[in-house]
Amino acid sequence: MWTLDELLERVSAALTAEYSGAPNGRVRDVPDKRAVRWYATTGLVDRPSAMRGRTALYEKRHLLQLVAVKRLQSEGRTLAEVQTALAGATDQALAAIARVPDGLLVSDDLLVSDDAPPRPPVRPRFWAEPAAAARPAPPPAKAVPLNGVALEGGVVVLVPGTPTAADRADIAAAARPLLDLLAARGLLTDEREPS
Repeated sequence: MWTLDELLERVSAALTAEYSGAPNGRVRDVPDKRAVRWYATTGLVDRPSAMRGRTALYEKRHLLQLVAVKRLQSEGRTLAEVQTALAGATDQALAAIARVPDGLLVSDDLLVSDDAPPRPPVRPRFWAEPAAAARPAPPPAKAVPLNGVALEGGVVVLVPGTPTAADRADIAAAARPLLDLLAARGLLTDEREPS
C-alpha cells in the first residue's frame, strides 16, 4: 500500500511511457493530491483502501485507475466520458488501458515480516455490479368483505363472510376470556352510555 505521495510518484513514472499528455492545456499531465481526492469523491477512482491514522493508503487498483484516466484524457475524452468508460472496469480492463510497467505495480512493502498486522479487507465495489432486475410487484390482495359480530361492552369482531346466529353465539362464547380481560382493564364501554 502506498501513501498519496507515493501513489502520485508511481502515476508520474507510469505516464512517462507512451503518454503524449492531454490534447488541451486545461488538463494536468499528472493529477495532484486535490484531483485524486476529487476523483475519489466523484467515483472516478475508488476511495482509499485503508487509513493509517490520518494517512490514506492506496493500492495497485488506484494506480491503474489514475493512469487509465490520464490515458483516456490524452485521447481527448472528457471526464464524463472517462467515467462512463471506466465504470465497473475490472483490474484486467484497467491494466489494458493504463499499460503500467510491471515494476510500478509491485508494492515496496510486500517484503514485510510475518508479524505485521494483516491488511484490512477491501470493501466490495457494489456500485460496479450491474443492478439486479426489479422484482415484479405482487398482485394486489383480493378484497374480502367483512361482517361485524357485536359483543358486549362495545366490542366488535370482524369476520369474513356472513356468520349465522350459531356462529355469533360461538364467537361470543370464545371471546369471553378476552371480554373479561378488557373489562378488568377498563377498556370496555358502558352499554348504558351512548357512544
